[in-house]
Amino acid sequence: MAFTEERARAVLARTGVPGAADARLLALGENAVFRAGDLVLKVGREAGLLARAEREVRVAAWLAEAGVPAVHPARPDAELTDGLPVTYWRPLPEPVRPATGADLADLLRRVHALPRPGTDVLPEGLPPRDLLDGVERWLRLAGDAIDPADAAFLRGRRDDIALAVRELTPQLAPGPVHGDALPRNVLVGPEGPVLTDLETFADDLREHDLVVMALSLDRYGLDPAEYEAFTSRYGWDVREWDGWSVLRGARETASCAWVAQHAPGNPAARAEFTRRVASLRADDPTVRWHAF
Repeated sequence: MAFTEERARAVLARTGVPGAADARLLALGENAVFRAGDLVLKVGREAGLLARAEREVRVAAWLAEAGVPAVHPARPDAELTDGLPVTYWRPLPEPVRPATGADLADLLRRVHALPRPGTDVLPEGLPPRDLLDGVERWLRLAGDAIDPADAAFLRGRRDDIALAVRELTPQLAPGPVHGDALPRNVLVGPEGPVLTDLETFADDLREHDLVVMALSLDRYGLDPAEYEAFTSRYGWDVREWDGWSVLRGARETASCAWVAQHAPGNPAARAEFTRRVASLRADDPTVRWHAF
């Protein structure tokens, strides 16, 4: 069954949360996120993401204990409802201004200063940040909405880059990372910046968190001044590291495959997927990528 707003709302209705019938959709992507009364609920795309949802809740509790400003869970566990994972969160206040690269850098410095969480928090620890792990799932969800040759190209690129990633020598000490470090995952409330979307938290190269903004500069038209503010506040520009292009390639491959899952029934997603694959085939990093 396709993951749609209607499917997610059907799951929401089965949670028994007051106000579910009138819940407001906040986002629809890897998850459907709703505001229902005094709760925010995240509905995952498929049952296999239950473990990740459970880990996100535990990471949030760990960050709170460590004093890192982040979203707070309203319930201590994820639930499988009507076949999909659901997590419950406390709403954040309305933002007082848009988040900036400098806000993000401040939060990343705090995250990157953390030791690995103990087994009392996460018995299995944090996983590695395997950007390429979702490629197969996203291509599978795309089905015949994309050209099989494009899917084969991305699988081959994934395999080649996975080998190169294993050979990298980091500049920074590995440890906890956010995994999707962008200003959109920061909310600036009355008490300051708060980190959101914790589902990709991992234990890996800290450079993963820095490549995201570098890619935004090249592919998504990030203002160079915003990037400069980010690197200045963090204290280092990942582009000075000779391995950054490998992590960039991993993220580009994953981002392209991520769009593919939206291609069925979404002409804008199909067009954007075609643009991205063509730029990767041409090895042209100057082609701008767009939201859809």
